[in-house]
Amino acid sequence: MIVGGGITGLAAAHALATDPRGRALGLTCTVVERDGRLGGKLQTEHTHGCVVEAGPDSFLAAKPAAADLCRAVGLADRLIGTLPGRAVYMAYRGRLHLLPEGLGMGVPGRLFPVLRTGLLSPTEKARLSLDLVLPRGGGTGDESVGALIRRRLGTAAVDRFAGPLLAGIYAGDADALSARATFPHLLQWEASHRSLILGARAQRSREPSRQATARPLFLSLAGGVGELVDALAAALQETTILTGRTAIRILRRTDRGRLAYTVVLDDGRMLKADALLLATPAFASADLLDRLAPSVAAELRKIPYASTAAVTFGYRRHGISHALEGHGFVVARNEPLRITACTWVSSKWPHRAPPELALLRCYVGRAESDALVDEDDPHLVGVVRDDLRAIMGLDADPVFTVTTRWRRAMPQYLPGHLDRLETINAGIRELPGVALAGAGYRGIGIPDCIRQGADAAGGLLEELAHHVSA
Repeated sequence: MIVGGGITGLAAAHALATDPRGRALGLTCTVVERDGRLGGKLQTEHTHGCVVEAGPDSFLAAKPAAADLCRAVGLADRLIGTLPGRAVYMAYRGRLHLLPEGLGMGVPGRLFPVLRTGLLSPTEKARLSLDLVLPRGGGTGDESVGALIRRRLGTAAVDRFAGPLLAGIYAGDADALSARATFPHLLQWEASHRSLILGARAQRSREPSRQATARPLFLSLAGGVGELVDALAAALQETTILTGRTAIRILRRTDRGRLAYTVVLDDGRMLKADALLLATPAFASADLLDRLAPSVAAELRKIPYASTAAVTFGYRRHGISHALEGHGFVVARNEPLRITACTWVSSKWPHRAPPELALLRCYVGRAESDALVDEDDPHLVGVVRDDLRAIMGLDADPVFTVTTRWRRAMPQYLPGHLDRLETINAGIRELPGVALAGAGYRGIGIPDCIRQGADAAGGLLEELAHHVSA
């Protein structure tokens, strides 16, 4: 049984349905999803001829799990890449500055563009350049990303590069997110090259030119990422899917001398399971494991989650004076804006809006400040419009507005996160046939969740096969 019908649970169900071992064992699978629909944060709405994403709009091309799954369910011809021109801007001191070329997670792979940027003062540029001569090491324990980059490149690199980018990816604070859990390659660069800049430069030299290979950094689906959810649901013909039902309790039972489980649903049904994958947020899995493994549940509850919201506007293109040449902007730390970023959707993705409309998507909420997410729609929309007016001079009335909220949706990988996962996994190993997977553990992106779901399904299959043959 799989509890949780988001992309992690659906990927696991697909892996089980297509694995010959499952068919050989005669296994059946049930997916239980609390919401009335599948897909979790992968939701796509179509309005006014526009494709509007409620959650993530894409996935990294460099992580193949998502594209491979799209191909496996017949969506190969629906895969699209971002439009040419990867310009991204930084909102800083009331205006938009072009982010330096070759910048990855606050670390420049090329020094010259950083030395030319108006985002850093001469003193801050000199401090950043010290990374080239500073000795290796100096961090203690599980450093935060902010502490690591500040130690190597200075505070300005955190405030204007790494911090805003991390807020966009994790809705988190660079000074509170574990480098080991989020960007371990930064630690590897320092260990191998002594300098983060030299490490980033070496990494760039190993990668083929994207201009030469015509490979986009991000991929999506022509009709939005919701197409993947629909295709997976259609492919799972032999899987029992229960939506609008909540698993509220897990009970132990014994089946032929082996520990097995009964899952109690909120409608009173009791479903037997030989194996159980919890593909739910860590806090929801904790509630289910309270009786079975209270120490594991306690550790799961220590993984915090942030709330976010997205406000998408459709504007008449002729009413916007800004050229919208690029993919959008992120907001520097300590700026007075309340939004954390804005994607110029119609400039980033092909055919997401008709030519006469411009589609803009703004993000609100982060780990250290998510109270605005709970404001009502008129207030939230008004705040976001005020920010767009201040930074883009955008005063036009939108043709339409779509507001979505995700409460306790973005897990925060704090320092010590990987050690906590080791403790959790040690406890889970005491429960044969139980596995955990999802954004709360080892990666929050779509490919990460797909990989975790498939890996967990494979592990449970192997365990069941071993039990049958024993």
